[in-house]
Amino acid sequence: MEKMQEINKKIAKNLTSCRKAAGLTQAELAEKINYSDKSVSKWESGNGVPDVYTLMQLSELYGVTLDALVGADIPTIKTKKKDLRWLIMLLSSGLVWLVATCIFVAIKLWFPTAAAWLVFIYAVMVNSILIIVYTGIWRMRMFNFASVSILIWSALTCLYLTVCFAMQNMGRNTNGLWQLFIIGIPLQILEVLWCFFRFLFVKDREKNANLKNQTLEKSEDVKEKEA
Repeated sequence: MEKMQEINKKIAKNLTSCRKAAGLTQAELAEKINYSDKSVSKWESGNGVPDVYTLMQLSELYGVTLDALVGADIPTIKTKKKDLRWLIMLLSSGLVWLVATCIFVAIKLWFPTAAAWLVFIYAVMVNSILIIVYTGIWRMRMFNFASVSILIWSALTCLYLTVCFAMQNMGRNTNGLWQLFIIGIPLQILEVLWCFFRFLFVKDREKNANLKNQTLEKSEDVKEKEA
């Protein structure tokens, strides 16, 4: 019995180390493998172990071998997946700027007097949308927050410049057009509040899971003493 508990504790230690190294909360991991966060908390406290199929899922997710998860040594997570994510984002961003450059050259060739540099402002907006999609899928919260902020202000800049040029061509006054940027203030505040409450929600779920786990441990200790 004691040997089984010792093995469970080793596996729990490895699972906890891998999850933290992967930058996942218990709730996020549970969502990825279609389990409840209560089950993840139970595994990481040593009160149970995942079945073989789930261990295989976790080993694939973390990029470690199955032996490393159940062994005595804490496994080292491979960083290839993370490196691949950065490579995908860089290549996608490079493609956006390549297209923008081609459009810029085409406009300058066909319409030499046009404000072709506006293409690059729009490229910032498109690039930020692309990064938001990737960081949302891969749960890179800080980069997602920064990308949304860039999207807000680049979109307003594009709107301002486009309307400004249109009004100038119509011979209208553009003095008060800068007030478009005021729209960005409540949008930025809403984004900050959204990130803050999402952080609190995740922390609250983890806290509740830990409390349930502690209660479960105490009840099991009582049962063992009674036995």
